[in-house]
Amino acid sequence: MESIFHEKQEGSLCAQHCLNNLLQGEYFSPVELSSIAHQLDEEERMRMAEGGVTSEDYRTFLQQPSGNMDDSGFFSIQVISNALKVWGLELILFNSPEYQRLSIDPINERSFICNYKEHWFTVRKLGKQWFNLNSLLTGPELISDTYLALFLAQLQQEGYSIFVVKGDLPDCEADQLLQMIRVQQMHRPKLIGEELAQLKEQRVQKTDLERVLEANDGSGMLDEDEEDLQRALALSRQEIDLEDEEADLRRAIQLSMQGTSRNIRQDIPQTSGTHLTSEELRKRREAYFEKQQQQQQQDPPGHPCEKPNASSGALDGDLGDAMSEEDMLQAAVTMSLETVRSNFKTEGKK
Repeated sequence: MESIFHEKQEGSLCAQHCLNNLLQGEYFSPVELSSIAHQLDEEERMRMAEGGVTSEDYRTFLQQPSGNMDDSGFFSIQVISNALKVWGLELILFNSPEYQRLSIDPINERSFICNYKEHWFTVRKLGKQWFNLNSLLTGPELISDTYLALFLAQLQQEGYSIFVVKGDLPDCEADQLLQMIRVQQMHRPKLIGEELAQLKEQRVQKTDLERVLEANDGSGMLDEDEEDLQRALALSRQEIDLEDEEADLRRAIQLSMQGTSRNIRQDIPQTSGTHLTSEELRKRREAYFEKQQQQQQQDPPGHPCEKPNASSGALDGDLGDAMSEEDMLQAAVTMSLETVRSNFKTEGKK
């Protein structure tokens, strides 16, 4: 698409854009088209003068503005036709009796020039594909072969005059490139007016938002909806903070237990099948210590058993029927987390 020459609309110079998009280059300027228009005006004046320079028709003709151009940049079909004659090109009205006698399928043509009121644009085949080169679009619009006839029929129904361009168009880079490849277009280009309106709407919305934010920052006053939103956001942040702190606590407890017991898994599950109260946990610890003391008394002096380090809280050995070391540690973790979670919820409510 980048290789296709496409002039976008400037002022009312659609005739200039139409010709340059057809020829795929900056071949015509407003000055050159104005020169052709003045030449046509002079030819018309000379024909009118043949009836007498003092005639009423001649004086009326002199008082009328030019029919070939105006101050806005509009140029007539005569100007466009004369401009194309320089390149040996001719315009034939589409579906006219002359064209119908040729019995040519539109798909076999090379280009069309379309006009509605004072707007001109080109539809041209580049390589093996058709493109709508309307200067009011933000870029070339791909037209499929099957859609071409329907597209032209739709234009005629909307009141457009369509002209077939006959003759050999000058060579261009886009035509040579698209002879070798085919392009695909995912999104239709917008009209320039649509794009400008969308950009304007976005700027207005942005300005309104900035004005509201500035007013809120300056006065510190928020309406009820905004206050509800602020409260919801604050509660959401508190919940996230609590979840983050709880996760950090879990990781800290896991790390502390990794150094005290080799039998505990690295990833501690969040829930356990054993839930003990502090009183039950205390009783089972006492039972464990009593069992350890009994084993020390029964073992020979040469095979002493390791004693638990009560100050460090490490639980080494086997609890047997009473409770395993891992169950006790997991129960302690669960109780610690429940206590911390309860404290956080209490602080959050405050």
